[in-house]
Amino acid sequence: MARKSRTQPSRDRELLRQMLRIRRFEERCVELYSGEKIRGFMHLYIGEEAVAAGVCHALTPEDTVVSTYREHGHALARGVPAKTIMAEMYGRVSGTSRGRGGSMHIFDAARRFYGGNAIVGGGLPLAVGLALADKLLERPRVTACFFGEGAMAEGEFHECLNLASLWRLPVLFACENNQYAMGTALARSQAETDLALRAAAYDVAAWPVDGMDARAVADAAGKACEAVRAGAGPHFLELRTYRFRAHSMYDPDRYRDKAEIEQWKHRDPLDVIELPGPETAELEKEIAQELDEAIDFAERAPLEPVEELTRFVYSEV
Repeated sequence: MARKSRTQPSRDRELLRQMLRIRRFEERCVELYSGEKIRGFMHLYIGEEAVAAGVCHALTPEDTVVSTYREHGHALARGVPAKTIMAEMYGRVSGTSRGRGGSMHIFDAARRFYGGNAIVGGGLPLAVGLALADKLLERPRVTACFFGEGAMAEGEFHECLNLASLWRLPVLFACENNQYAMGTALARSQAETDLALRAAAYDVAAWPVDGMDARAVADAAGKACEAVRAGAGPHFLELRTYRFRAHSMYDPDRYRDKAEIEQWKHRDPLDVIELPGPETAELEKEIAQELDEAIDFAERAPLEPVEELTRFVYSEV
């Protein structure tokens, strides 16, 4: 069973609040997808909430986040409003990307949240570039780059880790090892499954973390961010986690044993932190209201006018 925590009540409450927001948001999205309110590809984060909540807890508003196509949780934990994320899911002009990106392309420059990148490993070069700019301009920022373990088989992972280490760039590489790259188990695709060990080969401080425990993630991310901010160069966290749902809404999920999924559900990150019953009920009520308002906002938001469909495609200069 999941290990319970009763310490550090204020931090625990915030971590649980963020995880509940992510879980309930995505559960609503499943309902809306089934009702054809949300269309296109949608990749759920259910089961991995402790990673987003813990890492983002360690960041400051001036830091930068670069994400993947499974980014709803990262965006929510970063502070992107649920209503603008939901409007984006609906394809409405009030969404974070004016409804043009949908589930896989959530951006919010004001909150320094740069995607939502559909290409596996595609956020890694962006993160290295952002961190290089910060270093050259002597800005005390950390760029947190989320990616899955499947991205470690991509060439840009090795190029980016090498350059970040060579130039001592302020990057926190947050590898979400959910055990499967789409439908391929880690051990079936990569000879060395100790991902932190592989990252350390580039002279990068790296260690594994229990990605089902938000407190453990927050502690590790806090330690790493402190070191990165102090000029110690990039750090790598292998966040060992698991997605309870299929790769995407289109995935029949026939490559995993159902018993394996149930075994991981016994380590549900929402069960790790325990608050008094009334506090949890209060959080659930607040979140339900927030999501009701987000859906209402998305329902009322306008579609982009047809005459503006070529805007941002061609230069207006």
